Amino acid sequence: MADLFNIGLSGLRAAQTNLSVTGQNITNVNTPGYTRQTAIQTANPPGHTGAGYMGTGTKVVDIQRIYNQFLTNQVRSTTSAASEVNAYNTQIEELNSTLSSTASGITTGMQNYFDALQTAVEDPASLPARQLFLSEAQGLAGRFNSVQQQLSTQNQFISQQMTGITQQVSRLAQSVAGYNDAIAKASANGSVPNDLLDARDEAIRELSGYVGVTVVNQGDNSVNLFIGSGQPLVVGKEASILQATPGRADPSRVDIQLVSGNTAQDVTKLINGGELGGLLNYREDVLDLAFNALGRMSLSIASEFNQQLGKGLDLNGQVGSDLFGDINSEAYMGLRSRGREGNSSESTLDVRIDDTSALSTSDYELTFTSEAEFTVRRVADGRVLGPFDLNASEGDPRYAAFDGLDLGNQSGNYQAGDRYLLTPTRSAAQGLSVVMTEPQQLAFAAPLGSEADLNNRGTGNVNQPLMVDGPQPLDLAALKGLATEFTYTETGTGTGLLTSEDPALEIEVTLGQPFEWEVDGHTFSMTLSGKPLDGDSFSVGFNTGVADNRNALAMSDLQTRQVLGQGDGARGFSLLDGYGDLVQKVATFTAQSRTEADANQAMLVQATNNRNSVSAVSLDEEAANLIQFEQYYNASAQIIQVARTVFDTLINSMR
Repeated sequence: MADLFNIGLSGLRAAQTNLSVTGQNITNVNTPGYTRQTAIQTANPPGHTGAGYMGTGTKVVDIQRIYNQFLTNQVRSTTSAASEVNAYNTQIEELNSTLSSTASGITTGMQNYFDALQTAVEDPASLPARQLFLSEAQGLAGRFNSVQQQLSTQNQFISQQMTGITQQVSRLAQSVAGYNDAIAKASANGSVPNDLLDARDEAIRELSGYVGVTVVNQGDNSVNLFIGSGQPLVVGKEASILQATPGRADPSRVDIQLVSGNTAQDVTKLINGGELGGLLNYREDVLDLAFNALGRMSLSIASEFNQQLGKGLDLNGQVGSDLFGDINSEAYMGLRSRGREGNSSESTLDVRIDDTSALSTSDYELTFTSEAEFTVRRVADGRVLGPFDLNASEGDPRYAAFDGLDLGNQSGNYQAGDRYLLTPTRSAAQGLSVVMTEPQQLAFAAPLGSEADLNNRGTGNVNQPLMVDGPQPLDLAALKGLATEFTYTETGTGTGLLTSEDPALEIEVTLGQPFEWEVDGHTFSMTLSGKPLDGDSFSVGFNTGVADNRNALAMSDLQTRQVLGQGDGARGFSLLDGYGDLVQKVATFTAQSRTEADANQAMLVQATNNRNSVSAVSLDEEAANLIQFEQYYNASAQIIQVARTVFDTLINSMR
């Protein structure tokens, strides 16, 4: 009777355990990361009787998770990839809207600016037309300032996000380390703590949404976590701290450091995956490009228009003055370089813009190899420029001039090992401003005028000369002394020679083709057409006309002239094309990001469904199990009841 009683009791205990496991599954159906559990049941060792071996009941030997490591890893990796792309996409969508907007973008402002200039070209003496152009110039500068401010705000927001993310990563890393310790202690007792394993897996999955991690399983059921290229985040029960700190090279943005004990390692360029990886990728690949492209455009606009205005005369007969602020002012140059923390010298660098057409959209890393010598690495392509020598004179191959920049003639006390980050274009758009206050100051007229002598026998005619180059600023008295009279001599069919009182000023001309001449450092361009005869004369003198629009026409040509991107011998492109190229690049990146976000989200859903098909709780299945194990429990109880009845009958029969 005892055997039958024990068999029933073992079944009762097994049924009770199965009911408990089923109840645990049902109550945790909505618990994130919970893995369905099942009781592993086996028969007790049989006992030997005269009739042979007879069973002695059953027992539950383990409670196991219905778990697939491969599917769990898939969920973790797709979570990291989807979070990375989503973070990137959120930021680039905002940038794309800013740049392409007709209300806040640059395109509309540029078009209005050149339209107003065309109106002034048609009536250069009109003060209202000049005032309209001046107002549109202020509006254009305001648009550059506004877009720059929006980019700066986004940069600050990204820094705040990164700070919050690193705090979450550190918190979750501490949780994983705590779970490791608890799991290792529980496993030492011979049992696997399923619920702790589930909680740790969920913490790691959540962590992978913030930063990409590599998981390495250990023999005691603990795991080690690594980020980047193998930097340890969690090792056993010890967790490192991930923190955002002001950048050593650029304090306006944060860098990421991994702190282990008393050691801090910069891992900014090593991190990938998760929200943090997406924000870092966006900042480096897109935001910096937008900052620098926008700044390069603003520098080119200010430089080109100031230079062209400097080649003309205003309504007061004075030499043209600047429309926009000086691009090499002290305030501008103060934003173009920053010494790294830890430099031996506290000296700054003056980064002057020499040629805006040769500017790139890259930042530069400058490293001194001695007190006067240094090399420069162009960040965009990694190319190393130099070496340069601060003591070299202009024209020397070692003179510090490259990519439209001029770093010569520095006066700082530099030391070998000092490093500087050069950002010649990044902050330029915020400083674009209109400094001209009166419309009369717009130098729309060319400084010289020309005419054919009334006594000429031929039909030759000269157009009005344009200044190509000259000292800056121009000297009004010097301009008035540049009067010249040319005499024509035919040298062949369609060719001739222009001479003057200056024996050195002899110009070979082709009729109908522009020619240039230089006098006292001033270079002019003019065209002789028609059929001049020998002895015909043409005079060039100081211009006194107020309705002259020749310099304004040259300014209008800047709309289509290739004034950007001519570095390294490139053909270059116009201002509008430069902004259009930026908008197109960002739009292309945005479209790619949308596609990748949809694809990664679909992969995440599929990976989650695959994992859930194996490990998630099914209420229908558990309800069926509940009924089954309830019947199992009742049947086992009935065995005990039968054993008791038989035992009672046996006792009663012996009385």
